[in-house]
Amino acid sequence: MALMNGEQFASGDRCNGQSPIHAIIGETESSNTVILSRTTGPFKIPVISPSASCECLSNRKDYPHFFRTIASDYHQSRALAYIIKYFGWSWVGAVNSDNDYGNYGMAIFLNTAEKEGICVEYSVKFQRTEPEKLKNVVDTIKKGTAKVIVAFLTDFEMNNLLDYLIIQNITGLQVIGVEAWITANSMVTPNSFHVLGGSLGFAVKKNNIEGFADYVIKAFWDTAFPCSQTEGNSSQYQLICNAYQDLLVLKNNNEDVPEQRYASNVYKSVYAVAHSLHNLLKCKEKEACETDLKIQPQQVVMALKKVNFTIKMGDHVWFDSTGAVVAQYEVVNWQQDSNGSIKFKPVGYYDASLPPDQRFVLNTDNIIWAGGQLEASEGSSGAGTVLRNRFSSAPSGVRLSEEGRSAVSSVVPCRFSVQGTEVSASPYDPPRRGVERSVRLFPAGSPLQGTKVTVQPNPEASLERLVLLVEFLAAWKLLPYISQWVLYTIEKGLEFSSVLVRPDF
Repeated sequence: MALMNGEQFASGDRCNGQSPIHAIIGETESSNTVILSRTTGPFKIPVISPSASCECLSNRKDYPHFFRTIASDYHQSRALAYIIKYFGWSWVGAVNSDNDYGNYGMAIFLNTAEKEGICVEYSVKFQRTEPEKLKNVVDTIKKGTAKVIVAFLTDFEMNNLLDYLIIQNITGLQVIGVEAWITANSMVTPNSFHVLGGSLGFAVKKNNIEGFADYVIKAFWDTAFPCSQTEGNSSQYQLICNAYQDLLVLKNNNEDVPEQRYASNVYKSVYAVAHSLHNLLKCKEKEACETDLKIQPQQVVMALKKVNFTIKMGDHVWFDSTGAVVAQYEVVNWQQDSNGSIKFKPVGYYDASLPPDQRFVLNTDNIIWAGGQLEASEGSSGAGTVLRNRFSSAPSGVRLSEEGRSAVSSVVPCRFSVQGTEVSASPYDPPRRGVERSVRLFPAGSPLQGTKVTVQPNPEASLERLVLLVEFLAAWKLLPYISQWVLYTIEKGLEFSSVLVRPDF
């Protein structure tokens, strides 16, 4: 109440609606930001978050006064699917935090993955307060066949998952991470590289704020909390220390200082508010501002929509129609130095401000893969082909480059659905009996040697749908291996709608 009406607010007083606060910078997590924005919304106080990236906050009807100096996860989630497609991975697992951040982010990824022809073996989630669900998630990962895992988790949940993976010695996974944890120093432990070595992920763009690290580590604490000094009246300093004991425990919590990723977002948030007030107060260069103007929070909201400035590190700051900044990520790779220390090496970037054909750039030459291996396949000039061979458990004739296709044989594709027409070969498909009209096996030498083709009746089939299926089979170069009666049945398109392909176990 004091936030909305001033510090002097007695019982029985009515809200005067005259907030002494013109803007709030924070929260950091998406779910907390949702609560804060809904609470301050009726008072039209702008909230500017440096790290709340949930796409849910893009809804201007629900959050008309919300802004952020981080991009919406709409971009990151789609970029996760693009990087998987780039390497030709076609069989992946997915795990996310069971909160606004994880659920919305994973939903966008799954939708994009389906459109890009990427098959998801499982999608599981848990909260930090649900150890039993976490155990089930670990069991799913352990029993699953996918070697590429998309981890859309907060750093807290990722730490929990990492602990269990280390305990059960689950290694050899190519983990694809998100900005919430991929560059978090809290993940760096003596055993974490055995699990996360070679991880790839999207990180908030790194900026070097000159003098910031020295200030945060020393000058700030020496100035704000003189009890950290040893000179002078020790009893006086001890009194101050006792008063701020809860804050002093954070003194060494400087894990983001070397990276300066979210710190630069806070920097941008502060300057966005400063530019807004500067414009509202009609400040002019080498002239004073108008000090008698009464600024309302709603005016700051309107001013924030118009900010357009460049910080001294070179980044251009402005807010789009959803209140977010343009999506700019670094692609980082978990690597290990010769002395054993872990570093987050940039290996590419995603920049939505660039033309479509220039937005996503990867340098695969020196990427370290799962297990900390730097390999190059025979006859290959780039590590990208190695990944296609090592982690794809399904043929991907539509997605693989020509040099990668030759390495894929005798493997089974996953589910492919187009408007009711389905091709499936997951080993988890239950046997279907009673509806099977007839069965044929692919002959030796075919890409699907030893698998069954089953045609199932469906009188509601349409020729338009089945044409897409024929195109799919043609792209996989499977048509020569399907008998003429199957092609004839597909061609008719009125009697059968589904061709089921599954392993002959």
